[in-house]
Amino acid sequence: MNKNYVKEITPLTPNDFFTIFSRVKKEFDFPFHYHEEYELNLIVNAKGAKRLVGDHVAVIEDLELVLVGPNLPHAWFTHECRSEAITEITIQWHRDLFDEKFLRRNQLSFIRMMFEKSIKGISFTKETIQSVLPRILSLSQRSGFDSVIDLISLLHDLSASRNMLTLSDASFINNQNFNYNSRRLEKVFEFMNNNYHKEISLKDVAILVNMTEESFSRFIKKRTGNTFINSLNAIRLGHASRMLIDTTHSISEVAYQCGFNNISNFNRLFKKKKNCTPKEFRENYSGNRVFV
Repeated sequence: MNKNYVKEITPLTPNDFFTIFSRVKKEFDFPFHYHEEYELNLIVNAKGAKRLVGDHVAVIEDLELVLVGPNLPHAWFTHECRSEAITEITIQWHRDLFDEKFLRRNQLSFIRMMFEKSIKGISFTKETIQSVLPRILSLSQRSGFDSVIDLISLLHDLSASRNMLTLSDASFINNQNFNYNSRRLEKVFEFMNNNYHKEISLKDVAILVNMTEESFSRFIKKRTGNTFINSLNAIRLGHASRMLIDTTHSISEVAYQCGFNNISNFNRLFKKKKNCTPKEFRENYSGNRVFV
């Protein structure tokens, strides 16, 4: 993981199921960080604070619930929040609390899919938060076996909730392991990730998987919901996001090194995807660099 992120060593021991922290504070002061554990973070009364998860930036409302997967950099910053009493409840558990065989059981399929999505970070809707809020608040008052059952039940209900939003771009994340159940697509995405800085055409990837351009174009759209060019641009923008954070290269240099030959096109696509310009994106991360 990059040196610009703090690696947090959580207080969980191998004998713990999970840990939960509850605190009231006036500001956010923890740096951009990552850790091995899953984290479910509830924040109440912090409207105007800024959330960074991977390369996703957003200003939050008064109710916030986010699930962060293992080794995904994240942080909240005070930004425009003027609250004198921010409530934050953080639940952390080991990444191997539920092993792969356990998660493969039919009854846990929704939790498994939610965990797979959490590698990019998940934000839950206000309706979902309101429905589980009393249970999260009471979880810190529970102990022993009952609290374990409550946590599993909570995760199940969250995993079955509607309209959860994934946050960071996949290509921003080092430990990505997305499976489209297709060796052809895995081969194509590996090729694009390794060659994003070069010129890549639809013809190149179609030849790679022994398909016609028209057939592959339909195939990738059906399997991923994105066109070839949108998939390639998402990969390039993810790498550009990392470079904006990790280096002092000019925005033009970042654009060209990530395969964009037109700076105006790069700025337009970046703003459309991130809701901010590359310059604003870089400024969001300034002052948060920590060397480990």
